[in-house]
Amino acid sequence: MVKEIFLAGAANLEAKKEWINDLNVFPVPDGDTGTNMTLTIMSASKEVSNIETPDMESLAKAISSGSLRGARGNSGVILSQLLRGFTKVIREYDAIDSRVLSLAFEKAVETAYKAVMKPKEGTILTVARGMSEKMTELAPKISDIKKLLGLVIEYGDEVLNYTPELLPVLKQAGVVDSGGQGLMQLMKGAYDALMGKKVDYSNVISESKPAAGKETTAAKGIEDVNIEFGYCTEFIVNIEKKYGEKEEAAFKAFLESIGNSIVIVSDDEIVKVHVHTNHPGLAFEEGLKYGSLSRMKVDNMREEHEERLIANASKVAGDNKETEHKEAEEEIVNEKYGFISVSAGDGLTEIFKCLGVNYVIEGGQTMNPSTEDMLNAIENVHADNIFILPNNSNIILAANQAQSIVEDKNVIVVPTKTVPQGISALLAYSEEAAPEDNFNAMSEEIARVKSGSVTYAVRDTEVDDKVIRQGDIMGIGDKTILSVGQNISEVTKDLIDNLMDDDSELISIYYGNDIEEASAEELAKQIEEAYPDADVELNYGGQPIYYYIVSVE
Repeated sequence: MVKEIFLAGAANLEAKKEWINDLNVFPVPDGDTGTNMTLTIMSASKEVSNIETPDMESLAKAISSGSLRGARGNSGVILSQLLRGFTKVIREYDAIDSRVLSLAFEKAVETAYKAVMKPKEGTILTVARGMSEKMTELAPKISDIKKLLGLVIEYGDEVLNYTPELLPVLKQAGVVDSGGQGLMQLMKGAYDALMGKKVDYSNVISESKPAAGKETTAAKGIEDVNIEFGYCTEFIVNIEKKYGEKEEAAFKAFLESIGNSIVIVSDDEIVKVHVHTNHPGLAFEEGLKYGSLSRMKVDNMREEHEERLIANASKVAGDNKETEHKEAEEEIVNEKYGFISVSAGDGLTEIFKCLGVNYVIEGGQTMNPSTEDMLNAIENVHADNIFILPNNSNIILAANQAQSIVEDKNVIVVPTKTVPQGISALLAYSEEAAPEDNFNAMSEEIARVKSGSVTYAVRDTEVDDKVIRQGDIMGIGDKTILSVGQNISEVTKDLIDNLMDDDSELISIYYGNDIEEASAEELAKQIEEAYPDADVELNYGGQPIYYYIVSVE
């Protein structure tokens, strides 16, 4: 029953994702709350659907682990934490009654609130807490779970409808919180299954396909080098025996004795292992000491290296597998510092590579990377201290979640909310400085950057007394919409004018893949004439959806 209702909830969320996307406060064409929550829940759904004879322990493990690794965007990360807290309770029981359900709801909310540094009311957290409080109130009085959940979901809708009163920006836009709505759709789908309604959930257990245009690349080239350890070996240990700090240290020590490029990422249920070795079988045997193995993969890097040299393949590969092996072709020596950056657009990706970024996760605004994407990137950066630049406020939580999982590298998340902030942070980096000093310098630098972006409206709305019609061009600042009009160049100039002040010295403009170079150059010329005391830099960004990304420093 738990398996059925979870998959039914996921199916309902997936079916409503575009509607949830449309609840975005700003009427931009990249509303992604529904997409992020759906991708998060689908990651868990695939693991759940593979359990043929479910028990509470196996379901809890699949839901928690799957959603953790698949979490995307703030809403997806919060959803994964709600599920993680919920499953911490139910895994201890063979059956769920009103009391267990109440305890699980309470733990879910507690876990989610802890994961968010500055919880904001009027969001998915508020809706979850409201349902938990109602559950705590009613559970001692109502033993019928169907009746109990029905009343709790009714109250959840009431809380959701009240979110605009808690967040004025929601009220002004005339929408309820999109994350809260996503949670309610998950709950309602699950409730339908509980009540015996037949739900088609085939759409959330089919094989997932990578999103169009989403790539993950490493900024490395192919070199003719000697490969000491020839087999790239990866596997997951499903923990079935004692595995604490002592066991992990012993596991790492053994892998170090037979190879290099070792990455071990673990949570309560699984250990993900990556090692370059000449003896993959020995690595597998050592892993079997702690539990069963899955997702075992061995690739002959020497063979691949020779094939690529013959083909003179100098281009950076677009998928994770080739990226890992391309890095493996070089003799692995951990550097002091490494950098991971999120980017959307081939021009922006090249800029980040030129600034020394080791690994670029392409996704950004239109497709938020998951926690798993972050973990894969961390595996592929061979450095003791790794800085992650999310470059989007909706990716910071996923980066923080990955940081909390990794134990064998010092992962530092610099909270960059825009691409210009990420670029400025890199320019503030000093190879000689200590990690903490670099973090402080980067943080100070990004605070000096004022960013903006130009795109089009996908619906009619009103934001901060600005009436917006579908199709209008909008100039969006760090906090709100600063300019609205019909002409891309005019709106961009107005946006920059709103960002400028007496201390502004540098204006950076990155034009997207829908803008002709000549048009961008003409705009830059006009900006130079309007602000003769400031330096104007024009760069090709190649980003989708956003005609221009600008910054003023």
